[in-house]
Amino acid sequence: MTAMHPTPSGTRDVLPDEMRELRAITDAIRGAFEDAGYGEVWTPAIEFEHVVGRMDGGGGGYRLFDDHGSVLRLRSDLTVPIARVAATRYAKTEPPLRFSSFAHVYRGVKPGRGQMRETLQAGVELIGAQGPDGTAEVLTVLCAALDAAGLREYRIGLGDAGLYPALLASVGVDAQRTAAILDALVARDLVRLSVDVHALGLDATTTGLLTSVPLLRGGVEILDGVDDRVDTGRLRAVHGAVSGAVADRLIFDLGLVRDLDYYTGAVFEIYDPAAGMPLGGGGRYDDLVGQFGRDLPAVGFSVDLNGLHIALAGEQRGERPRAQENPA
Repeated sequence: MTAMHPTPSGTRDVLPDEMRELRAITDAIRGAFEDAGYGEVWTPAIEFEHVVGRMDGGGGGYRLFDDHGSVLRLRSDLTVPIARVAATRYAKTEPPLRFSSFAHVYRGVKPGRGQMRETLQAGVELIGAQGPDGTAEVLTVLCAALDAAGLREYRIGLGDAGLYPALLASVGVDAQRTAAILDALVARDLVRLSVDVHALGLDATTTGLLTSVPLLRGGVEILDGVDDRVDTGRLRAVHGAVSGAVADRLIFDLGLVRDLDYYTGAVFEIYDPAAGMPLGGGGRYDDLVGQFGRDLPAVGFSVDLNGLHIALAGEQRGERPRAQENPA
């Protein structure tokens, strides 16, 4: 009987047949990035905790020590290391800077949820370009990459990380309660969000506004009837800056808030009917590069290549999952 030597939960071996398919996907995406002028960079899998630990939105779950006793961290995303590169290795270079990357990231996960601890990602970062034009460029590159990989039915959910916090501030919600409500929104726990909003004791009209805005999702027309207290200006500007082909892929989602706290404006996620969860996402992080010493606006995205591979296979078989966390 052959002895079994399992890999840690959330990790797996990739064998030759699948590896050939993944290589074809990465080659196609790499070509799309290169065609758009994004140069590929490679950063260490480990970074000093004091350099990146406070900037990764809490996504990192793995720490270790080097032989000098310094605390190191396995990278939990691609954005923070590239922000460091842009601010330090390109300190005198005229922006905008365009980078792409293909690498594994490592995140702590909750037991029993089937999530991956080690994920292969591809992404780009556009540093030094203001929105909405910079955001529109990155969305265009994202669509070109997914098209090159062969994905056909995908949609991109587009929201604004600052929209709901600004709405809460406009009606006088304090920082502590805002943090709790945003935690519920990130988790897409709309029941808990409703309970927390009702506990604020605001008038019925305001309470109704705060509970209804996160439910607004659809085409650009949903922005037309929104209450004047909800600032949709940045979303409208992005819509006006993208091509018609990209605009047709967009789903406006006023409740979209991503789980990394460095996002400052437009945020987006990738959905496909053959996948049961988002295939990646990104957004604007206009304050992050400045924390490394060079104040530049920025926007980027990452794609889960393993999830993309599964979605491509599902599209080819015409499959749809029974339930989707964020259906398109």
